[in-house]
Amino acid sequence: MSSQTEATFLKLVNQHKGILYKASRIYADSPEDREDLQQEILIQLWKSYRNFKGDSEFSTWMYRVAINTAITYLKKEKKRTQNHSDTPEHFEVQSEDYNPTKDKQLEIFYNAVQELNPLEKAVIFYFMEGMSHKEIGGNLGLSEGNARVKLNRTKEKIQQIIKKTGYEF
Repeated sequence: MSSQTEATFLKLVNQHKGILYKASRIYADSPEDREDLQQEILIQLWKSYRNFKGDSEFSTWMYRVAINTAITYLKKEKKRTQNHSDTPEHFEVQSEDYNPTKDKQLEIFYNAVQELNPLEKAVIFYFMEGMSHKEIGGNLGLSEGNARVKLNRTKEKIQQIIKKTGYEF
């Protein structure tokens, strides 16, 4: 692909880099795993970018790729090859001024999210991005009503997990 294509891709990824941070924070628990997952998502985004036709918003497409990559990444037990020869090695996403250890509530929330199943994690991820029940359902292949029920149950589950830790918001 041309350097113009690469520049456009990097600009779009940097505009929506919060998706990378949230997806990796929800699906990976250690800083090393989060970093690895972010790299894996970037690689998958780049590999499938040529197939992005603009039928949806770039961010919507990026959400799907991020979540699918996260779920697949977790299924593989770190048996990843380091052979990514078709991927530019100079991809760099500007870091976000964000340190979860400074915010105890956020840390407790993310710890609770680690106990959710992959579908529940996806529902919470989309909810955190401000998506409507209809959009959440559309991204996950659920009806709007089913997405609403799944979201409410997932929120309740998170509250129960947090209560078990003895922490009150």
